[in-house]
Amino acid sequence: MKTQQHFIDRRNFLSSVGVLAGAFMLSPKSVFAQSESPVTMIIGEAKKSPVVATKLRGNLTLLDGSGGNIILAAGKEGNLLVDAGIDVSKDKMKAQINAINQAPLQYLINTHWHFDHASGNEWVHQEGAKIIAHTNTRKRLSQTVRVDDWNYTFPPAPAGALPTTVFEKEHTLKFDGETIRLWHYAPAHTDSDISVYFPDADVLHVADTWWNGYYPFIDYNTGGSIAGMIKAANHNISVTTDKTLIVPGHGPVGDKKQLTAYRDMLVAINEKVIKLKKSGMSMKEVVAAKPTRDFDAQWGNFVIGPDFFTKLVYKGITV
Repeated sequence: MKTQQHFIDRRNFLSSVGVLAGAFMLSPKSVFAQSESPVTMIIGEAKKSPVVATKLRGNLTLLDGSGGNIILAAGKEGNLLVDAGIDVSKDKMKAQINAINQAPLQYLINTHWHFDHASGNEWVHQEGAKIIAHTNTRKRLSQTVRVDDWNYTFPPAPAGALPTTVFEKEHTLKFDGETIRLWHYAPAHTDSDISVYFPDADVLHVADTWWNGYYPFIDYNTGGSIAGMIKAANHNISVTTDKTLIVPGHGPVGDKKQLTAYRDMLVAINEKVIKLKKSGMSMKEVVAAKPTRDFDAQWGNFVIGPDFFTKLVYKGITV
């Protein structure tokens, strides 16, 4: 198992993001120009990618390599997962969990409905875990959902993959002597995003409201918006301290300083695109104007390239 500091410091493209990196060895522009959906590419890569365990704090371990960042909380009598990753990683996930703690799976918390965080729900449930999520996660998983920007239509999830405990705004869960706090954002990355806070370790999982070091994806088909992403980032900053370990949906584990830089980037680009769109420029013209130019070297080198992120921001602005 790697050390926490090694994981936090690594900025290598392949090692810091897990399965998504391998799926996007092509440039972001070329990937999104292909007829094949990035969803099928990511699932294919997950079949080959290892799942790597990294110690965080206390009884918490980060599992990296099956879609989004997953937290395993190892209790005396059972295990808890924050997100289930991609279902094709089942055997590798089981092996890592058993190597850390052979107790049964008791709980699974879904941070939102997306496949790279929740398609492993069914096997985790079959292992005995009770699934907890926001009510919109259950709603989305229960129906056919088209995500236009991924060129993919998701069928309804199997009955065993659906959360059985849902909540609207806040929820607490007693686990291994600790009270874990769940909190629902206003629509941000999707309309189902929640954060998960472990107070004893001071570790906050903010899921896909933060992509550490990368432009984020915004799912407009299921309620996401650039304004919501900024609001979520502001909330995350307000509830953390300089000592809080913050787990993003994608990218390396980070801190409040890095999260603040991410928020500032979102605000600056949003303001530039608002100004250009209000001037009457079309999406194509705004993309050509390169409003992300000042940030591309730091944030534009992963799945969501500068042009694609500009389109996402433009889409969310009403003038």
